[in-house]
Amino acid sequence: MSAQVDDELWSAVGDPIRRRMIDLLLAGAATATGLAEQLPVTRQAVAKHLAVLDRVGLVHAATAGRERRYRVDEAQLARAVAQLSAVGDAWDSRLDRIKRIAETIQQTQDRKNRKTRQEDE
Repeated sequence: MSAQVDDELWSAVGDPIRRRMIDLLLAGAATATGLAEQLPVTRQAVAKHLAVLDRVGLVHAATAGRERRYRVDEAQLARAVAQLSAVGDAWDSRLDRIKRIAETIQQTQDRKNRKTRQEDE
């Protein structure tokens, strides 16, 4: 897997309604109407959100009679989770490095302050 972040994928999962839709779809395939009944948005808004999720490959639709039933593509979801994890790990490393730098600066400042106090005594 590429370390490069897929901006469209991140944008798709960045929306709280779409994340809730993914949660609902993980519980079982559903129609846009069924999802709209469980979300605080219209069926038309659900359809637009589903189109975004479909475009990045997070959901797929299958026609069953007159309905389109949506399901989560678990491989693509696993890819998104792996990317989020990798970015989280990278930020943890950066923050650890910043913490060590700050601690070094603080220790240097503490030594200077002690030295100044000793000279003043």
